Amino acid sequence: MQVTIDISMYPNREEFIPPIDGFIKKINTFDHLKVKTFPTSTVVQGEYQHAMGAVQDTISACYNEFDMAVYVVKIIPGYEAL
Repeated sequence: MQVTIDISMYPNREEFIPPIDGFIKKINTFDHLKVKTFPTSTVVQGEYQHAMGAVQDTISACYNEFDMAVYVVKIIPGYEAL
């Protein structure tokens, strides 16, 4: 099943651009995903298990590198937005 995940990251720090850029760079390293970045969110589309795993791994890596952030995620199963 395909899934579309719309995710926004809100780092809890004054210098918020580097963590957002890090998230975008990391999520773009996964194969077999369509990723498109907009001014307020990044959309990830792909096979459900792979896309969800990529988002989980990216959030975990960003937490380890940049510390705390709030993520707003919309998951739309069975929908291809890109």
